[in-house]
This record gives sequence, C-alpha cells and structure tokens, in this order.
Amino acid sequence: MRYGNREVLVWLNSIGINSDKIENLEEYYVDIKNILHTDRKELENLRFLNDKNIEKILSSNIEAVLNHLQNIITSQNINFLTKYDKEYPFKLEFISNKPSVLYYKGNLNLLDLDSIAIVGTRKPTIYGKWACEKFTKELIAYNLCIISGLAYGIDTIAHKTTIENNGCTIAVLGCGINKIYPKSNKKLYELIEDKGLIISEFPLDTEPLKFNFPQRNRIISGLSNAVFVIEAQRNSGSLITANHALDQGKDVFALPGNINSLFSEGTNSLIKDGAKLVQNVEDILIELENILHLEYNTKANKNHIELGETEQIICKVLEDGPLHVDLISLKSSLDINIVNSTLTILEIKGIVKEIASNIFAIC
Repeated sequence: MRYGNREVLVWLNSIGINSDKIENLEEYYVDIKNILHTDRKELENLRFLNDKNIEKILSSNIEAVLNHLQNIITSQNINFLTKYDKEYPFKLEFISNKPSVLYYKGNLNLLDLDSIAIVGTRKPTIYGKWACEKFTKELIAYNLCIISGLAYGIDTIAHKTTIENNGCTIAVLGCGINKIYPKSNKKLYELIEDKGLIISEFPLDTEPLKFNFPQRNRIISGLSNAVFVIEAQRNSGSLITANHALDQGKDVFALPGNINSLFSEGTNSLIKDGAKLVQNVEDILIELENILHLEYNTKANKNHIELGETEQIICKVLEDGPLHVDLISLKSSLDINIVNSTLTILEIKGIVKEIASNIFAIC
C-alpha cells in the first residue's frame, strides 16, 4: 500500500518520534514519506536520532500501526489532524516546534475563537480559587474561550467554572487523549468532550509523565491570544507557559498576591519582570480590545435574581473577595444571626457559596 505524508506523520507520532525530530526528518528527506525507503546506515548518520528512535522506525510496520490506531480511534470516538490538514489551527502555524499531529475530542471550531489561557498552581489558596472563578466568569461573559490543561487546582477551576456558566473551553492534555489525568476529573473530562474541546499531541495511551507537561504548555499558549497566571510558585509550570507566550509574542497577565505566600512568588515575579498586573477584568480587556472582537454575551451569565435589601448589603461586602462570617457581620453592621440566615438564602439562590469553613464568596 502506498502512504502519503499525512499517514507517515501519524505513524511516526504513534511510535514516539516527537515533533521536533519529525521537523528534522522533514528537512532531511524533503518529502517525509521517503523515510519509508530508508535503511539503518542512513538513519545512523542523522545525529538528531538516538538508537531507540532508529530501532522504532526500522522495526515498526506502518500498516500494522495505522490499522491499530484506526481501531482505537473508531471505538473511542477520537479524531486527529496533522499539520498538512487545512483544519490545522492557524494559531499554531508559527510557533516553535509546532505539533505534527493533534488528537482531539469535541468541537474543533472552538480553535477559531478569541481565547485566553488561565493557568496556575495545583494547590490554590482560598484567594486563588475565588479569583479564578471570578475572572473566568467575567472573561467568558465577553465570549473569550478559556484554555487550560485539565490539571488539579486552577486548571480544574477554570474549566469547571466555564462549563457551569455556559462558556467555551479547551483542555490541552499532557498525556494521550484516551488517558484521563487526574482520574478525579473524569466527569469534567466528559463534560468538556461534550461541550468543549480536548486536545493532545501525544500518542494514544501515553501516560501523564512529568516531562510531558512542560512540552504541552507551548500548545496552551500557542492556541491562546493571551495568558493569565493565577497563583504560581517560583518554579511553577505555569511560568513555562508564560515564557512560551512571551516567545510567541502574546500578552501575559498575572494576579498579584501576598509577598509572604509561596503561591504568589511566581506571579509577583512575572509582574516585576513586565507582566501586566490584574486587579479587575478591565485590566485584561483594555489590553486585548484592539486585537480581539470583544462582545458581551448575556448567555454566559445566570438570569438576574431579585435580591432583598439585606442580601444586597452582604453581596456588596463580598464584592472585594471571600470573607469569614464574622467579618461580613462587622463590615455590614448586621447581626451575626441575620448574616448566617441571609447567607443560607443566598446559597440556595446560587448567589454565594461557602468555599471554606464559615468563609463565603460570590459565585
């Protein structure tokens, strides 16, 4: 059987030849399918291939690999595209080491939307959780698609908040697309598959190995018009995403934090080095309005709910961030018993929620 360049790319990807080495092979062979007629001596002369790569290329049967791949793709509702396909995302065309193959589930049309990546620590503080929910809801209200990595913490909050508020979201995985990581995000994975888009450059069945995640971060930034970092330690993978964004000419935004917090060292450092400090959503929108088509989306917000006078007072107090019930009582000048009963009503209405013991925030 005769194979074209597209099939050869998928074969090479499936046997573990990464995009960087595929680019080198394309440069050497000009027409990548010529590698099907290579021999050991020729491959050994290519310094960018190691012994393991060479053995995989020589011992692998392209027909068997592609047939096996097709069986999995058909049975698990997976799609794929290569950089030779017209559907290949334009935003990735000019990034360094662009992925040769992308496996996906969901709505590929989301790649055409204006978007912002929201990334951050896997162990966010109460402040970080609150900020992530707040800004995610405000950004999707302007039709911005939220891109993140489906990891614990900020990634999960960004995806979940987007889905719950009728926004669009894309998850870029650090493992094979048929591997759910973390496993606790199985339900969220399924929701994104149904309502959003899941993408991975890694071959099917690839485990979520530690070194995969820094590699996938260039895709998160590459697909986004800008990157917003919410809480990150000094050596966080989120900073790798931010650096990729800077290399790609994208805007980087960062949430300022407590100078004594480990989880704000990274974001505060980004701001010190020139990232744009974010105090409110307008700080982001003003920077992006000249390059994006921002339009308020009423569907991304819950229906207006009438609030009583006491409810309005408490909501006003909570506008600046989460507070303990004692502080809510102090700031509102309301009796603690009235505060507790009103918070219960606001929870039922879906206006506020308890994010930690006796600490409440606006949803």
